[in-house]
Amino acid sequence: MLIVDDSVVARSVFGRMIEGMARFEVAASVSDARRALDYLRNHSVEVILLDIEMPGVDGLTALPDLLAVGAGAKVLVVSSSCEEGAAATVQALALGGADTLVKPGVGSFGGRFADVLEERMTRLLDTAADSTSALPPVLSSKLIEDFELVAIGASTGGIHALSQLLREIPGEFQRPILVTQHLPVSFMGYFATQLAVLANRPCEVASDRMRIRAGRIYVAPGDAHMRVARISDGAAIRLTDERSLSGCMPSVDPMFESVAEVFGRRGLGVVLSGMGRDGSEGARKLVEAGASVVVQDRDSSVVWGMPGAVASGGNATAVLKPEEIGRLIATRRKPL
Repeated sequence: MLIVDDSVVARSVFGRMIEGMARFEVAASVSDARRALDYLRNHSVEVILLDIEMPGVDGLTALPDLLAVGAGAKVLVVSSSCEEGAAATVQALALGGADTLVKPGVGSFGGRFADVLEERMTRLLDTAADSTSALPPVLSSKLIEDFELVAIGASTGGIHALSQLLREIPGEFQRPILVTQHLPVSFMGYFATQLAVLANRPCEVASDRMRIRAGRIYVAPGDAHMRVARISDGAAIRLTDERSLSGCMPSVDPMFESVAEVFGRRGLGVVLSGMGRDGSEGARKLVEAGASVVVQDRDSSVVWGMPGAVASGGNATAVLKPEEIGRLIATRRKPL
């Protein structure tokens, strides 16, 4: 593990915490991004603990380079800037951070924080159980049928993948896009604003009975599932709060299930990086209805749990990198 923090005290405290963890050890501890990059060019680590506010190059600016040089290292951004609802949190995740954690004040470091830190790092690395049983990628060479709506589900690592996907879709693309991303309520407003900028199209946090219009993105709120319902002149959003199979709120499964019911074969499902199996049951129903489901590939995923579960269930029509999924969507043709 590599610790990147300009505070001598924070580096020392993190080091002592990690020494007490059976699974992890500190490979190096550095004070700025430049030293971190120098270290990573000659050494490999599994996890990077990254502060945001540092002299010289700040953590968010350095994050893409750290990911590139780190060759697969998971970046856990630990900063006082990552309070719930903070813009820095969504920015860190959009840039490729695997997760974020609020760094407490120096006097507040304690046993509870150490437990949370260990749990977060362990969760990021324990992806084998989610992916080892998955089948090889399912590929399709056919692109023959149009679709009316795109429904995208994502969790851990999904914001970065979603940003890569959306950048490949041109402004003239007019199919509506639904997004269920596992995030707390407080993040959703800023998340929608970020997606609008990335996709160069309007993006709204969904509300009940909101009509689904062409050329827009709709994001599930953090406290309700987003379903679709047929109305006389199109489709509308319905928000529900029933318990989902995955236990997630919002959950991808209800969104996919309702798209299967309303749009049938004219729907396109996408599953991006995420932990667990949310979306796998909904993907099955989409496929049964004649729709296609495209999932993110293992190599580009922070966690291949959700896309891997769809692939292992035999319900992935294609397995692609996020940029490739975006270009596929832009063709207005779904794989069969």
